[in-house]
Amino acid sequence: MKTDIQIARECELKPIGEIASQLGIDPETIEPYGRYMAKVPVQLIDEEKVKQSRLILVTAISPTKAGIGKTTVSIGLTLGLNKIGKKAVVALREPSLGPCFGIKGGAAGGGYAQVLPMEKINLHFTGDFHAVTSAHNTISALLDNYLFQHRKDGFSLREIYWKRVLDVNDRSLRNIVTGLRGDGVVSETGFDITPASELMAILCLATSEEDLQRRIENIVLGITSDGQPFRVRDLGVAGAITVLLRDALSPNLVQTTEHTPAFIHGGPFANIAHGCSSVVATKMAMTYGDYVVTEAGFGADLGAEKFFDIKCRKAGLQPRLVVIVATTQGLKMHGGVDLEHIKEPNTQGLREGLKNLNRHINNMQGFGQPVVVTLNRHETDIDEEIDIVRKNCEDQGVAFAVNEAFLRGGDGAVELAQTVVNTIDRIQPLPIHFTYPENDSIEGKIEKVCKRIYGAAAMEFTKTGKKRLEAIREIFANDEAIRHYPVCIAKTQYSFTADSTRYGSPEGFTIRIRDIILNCGSEMIVAIAGDMLRMPGLPKSPQAERITIVDGEIEGLS
Repeated sequence: MKTDIQIARECELKPIGEIASQLGIDPETIEPYGRYMAKVPVQLIDEEKVKQSRLILVTAISPTKAGIGKTTVSIGLTLGLNKIGKKAVVALREPSLGPCFGIKGGAAGGGYAQVLPMEKINLHFTGDFHAVTSAHNTISALLDNYLFQHRKDGFSLREIYWKRVLDVNDRSLRNIVTGLRGDGVVSETGFDITPASELMAILCLATSEEDLQRRIENIVLGITSDGQPFRVRDLGVAGAITVLLRDALSPNLVQTTEHTPAFIHGGPFANIAHGCSSVVATKMAMTYGDYVVTEAGFGADLGAEKFFDIKCRKAGLQPRLVVIVATTQGLKMHGGVDLEHIKEPNTQGLREGLKNLNRHINNMQGFGQPVVVTLNRHETDIDEEIDIVRKNCEDQGVAFAVNEAFLRGGDGAVELAQTVVNTIDRIQPLPIHFTYPENDSIEGKIEKVCKRIYGAAAMEFTKTGKKRLEAIREIFANDEAIRHYPVCIAKTQYSFTADSTRYGSPEGFTIRIRDIILNCGSEMIVAIAGDMLRMPGLPKSPQAERITIVDGEIEGLS
């Protein structure tokens, strides 16, 4: 079988100006980054056209080590929609270098359903991740300098919230000490990975340059010795940070393996952040596409919940349908089958794993959304097992389609595309049923997500988590805006629980919240559940060991 890189090299790319013209965008208005990538100015978004476009969310069952292929399906569905005569555009997140060199090796789709140029998208792309990293760490340096320069004036922070970030999986940097040997003010701090940066969330939620600067000004960096919040605006550097992120705010235009337009912008992880591509990229795609396919990270309990409760709520988006991606191999793992045996026929394990799928279906229907389940087909799949999944979906009252875009491109997604269109035409959209009211308490919002989405029997705070919550209430008692912030729970992607080893559809468990982080720039409350870390580590054999250059060509990014 050909590798993703080999397939990508078979595709003769069109100049990015031609791709823009396909959408109806004047090539003179875009800012090319080489021949095949470009920035598109946010001023081209037309809110009236956005309202007419049909937005489709692609999510998935809880991921396993077998993989799911959500990005491949998102691209494939877009190709399939174009095959049946619809004007469709895909809007995706940018890959992070950490996972690309750690576990995944790449995140631009796969097979004949990829976004291109694949190597550039997976590596430095248009520099958005570097801009976020640089802007975030510039704030860190300016804050440290402010503390150093004003220490003789008696100014200090009793608690510093703001860490540093790096787009590398590096467990050694989770906890560090800065300012040793007299080089500044000594402080315990650490690094998060760049997708966890509040600036990444801000980039993905900001609607304009003015909104970007407003949000940056509101970032809370720490608490002063007299108990007052200290923000970026107090440093007087919000303008400088906005300058660093100005170009990054514009969505990136690229193309698929079949030369259809694709917007790729922003990259928060759904297990540690809100897991959705930017609002401006989604609205740009909706301005120029009659059908727009977007994805939310990891399983539907994480990315999809945050897509609805955070992104749609704050951006006023109304999707028309949810596609849930499953694989027979992933379902078998949720049914208790060992990883080394998931390619073998096992109807009992498959049926047991359907409980995970069905919980996700119920959750998406709980948001008031029509659902289509698609089976991302592998070459080892057998008809008997596919029919079991199909019959289960019929019993659940949802449509089902097989997706073979990985092997056949758009032709392999025609069944899925037609099923999606038929479902949208048949079912009128309903207002989103959010998981919690906007003015609920912080603990009320967290508890509702834990119980209604994860299926937990209870939610509780650890001693540290409770202390954080009480501090927020005390310090920000007069800040009415915080009352309306949505919650963003950081939790393992592998389970409905906070225990990554509990596959399937567990019941009777308790979710423990160990920390609360107030993000006044991105306007959300981040709650960290269990032992979830915002700086991942590398595996025993990282993908970096297999990435190299052979005869002038990059290998291993697939």
